[in-house]
Amino acid sequence: MLRPTHWIRLFAFGAGIFFGAGIFATRAQADDTVVRSFAGGSAASMVGIVPASEDVELAGPQALSADGQGNLFLLDQVNGRILQFNPKQPNSDPDVLRMPKDVQPTDLVVHNDDIMVWDGGVRTLKAAPGQSTRGLGGDVIQLEEVSSRGADDQVAVSAFAQMGSQAPGSAIDLLDQNTRAAIVRTTRQPDRQYVASRSKGSVIADIIPDKGNAAVRIEIQTMVTNETIGQLGLRVRNQLGTVEFLEIDNSDRFYVLAEDIPPSGKNASTFVARYAANGRLEGIYELPLENTPLTRRFVTVSGDGDVYFLRTKPDGIEVVGVGFRSLGNVSVIDVRPSRTAVAPPPQPDVKFNATAAVRPSNRQQAIEAAFAFEGIQWKLTQANYGSDPDSQCSGFNRIRRPWYLQGKVNQEVRGVPYCWGCHGSLANFRQRIESGTLAGNVCTRNAPRPDVAGVDCSAFVSAAWGLSVHYTTAAIPAIAAPVANPWDLKPGDALNKPGSHVMLFLRFTPDRKAEVMESSTGGCNGRVCRNVYPLASLLARGYVPVRFRAFADDQTTVSASAYQETEAPAGRRTASKRR
Repeated sequence: MLRPTHWIRLFAFGAGIFFGAGIFATRAQADDTVVRSFAGGSAASMVGIVPASEDVELAGPQALSADGQGNLFLLDQVNGRILQFNPKQPNSDPDVLRMPKDVQPTDLVVHNDDIMVWDGGVRTLKAAPGQSTRGLGGDVIQLEEVSSRGADDQVAVSAFAQMGSQAPGSAIDLLDQNTRAAIVRTTRQPDRQYVASRSKGSVIADIIPDKGNAAVRIEIQTMVTNETIGQLGLRVRNQLGTVEFLEIDNSDRFYVLAEDIPPSGKNASTFVARYAANGRLEGIYELPLENTPLTRRFVTVSGDGDVYFLRTKPDGIEVVGVGFRSLGNVSVIDVRPSRTAVAPPPQPDVKFNATAAVRPSNRQQAIEAAFAFEGIQWKLTQANYGSDPDSQCSGFNRIRRPWYLQGKVNQEVRGVPYCWGCHGSLANFRQRIESGTLAGNVCTRNAPRPDVAGVDCSAFVSAAWGLSVHYTTAAIPAIAAPVANPWDLKPGDALNKPGSHVMLFLRFTPDRKAEVMESSTGGCNGRVCRNVYPLASLLARGYVPVRFRAFADDQTTVSASAYQETEAPAGRRTASKRR
């Protein structure tokens, strides 16, 4: 299928100096091909889809990853399984890899024969004895856990951190030690990444800021011999967001994921840049993110250099082979996507007034409230857990219970559970849990249930902002103004997609991703949690940076006390710096 026409401006540089005569524009088309489609459902050749509804974003498989043999692996977490298929054989049945019941992952990375998933940390799975993942297709294979990898496995931890799957950092990581203020740096920090490449084995990629916020140098060396095997330059027209070294293919070409984010936040682009073995920029693969829902690992590169994109639709998903655009001898990438305008949903007639909200004294109280929802620890009783099998959601057999609570009866758990249509204070949640109320409800197909305790996405943000009433994502624009430049976001602001989902902004990470707190069904396994996302992927998908009007003139910093955390569960003790 043909991608809509885009404008690409190419800038030529000589000896690092800009020459105006070197500017020219070209109108180019790239062919994107759907290599495989899966309809929504629970059959072997289908995937689980959570339909969109009020304050619920469309959701489906969260990750796509390629192995060394050219197979693709799709994390179908709604159905508790992984689908394996060959993209070159679209008519063959996929293998169904069933995950252990105690594994509820949100991300997937496959390297050689290792199937690694993220479930609060890195967990490695393999086929049960007597079974193999190297079948001819159509097999049903039970996976079992081999190990939980620690934070000292730099390659595995870095692979998941590419797309933001990383355990939350400590207060020390979030705060400037001199001012005790939340870190909101305006410049990129040096970044070391570890990658298990196809042709060169494990390598180190150093991302080094170069001449402001629009350019970086990427130096690649082998981990075993420290031999330098690549020196790449990457420059965009506006400001770089995420820069992730993805792969070295079987032809020794280099692949880098990058974002170009204008000051307005509009027409932000995400692309994969391809470099020849000698470090020359060959061209790009522009990723079709517009009008798609959030997906954790939405791009992967095969050993042959094919770039695949995971696109979720209301009736299923498409695996897209992304078209390549040759750029020639240029130094600056300027992609300006012509996005299809989507009419915003109608806004309710809601006016901001003093009776609608109780203003926290400053942003710090908003952050403190958010961390309280994320860090609360409570005992999950049988009454809170409910009966099994818990398949009360209409449609196909999908549970109501949040996935992070599965099998945890009579155990201490962390975080307020997601509950569709539920709202209330933290004190109210604790009181209801202690009185035996059911905990959490990720079933967004049916009407909200008043007999369940928890919060949905907008109820969580409303509580963090100190609102005495629940403002939905469609109503938030009535009390929050857009932030013109997304890089101006401050702790306590939000990224809101009206009618769909909202998340509370915490900070920009040193590698220029957005760290947020949210209550979600997929990315948080059905609870309030901290997450990290590439910023351009949020903007392209319709998320709008907004600031609660009560915080408009609030210039106070956020002190260390806001980030005090209780001990994390054992599965999250692998939390550490990625690099």
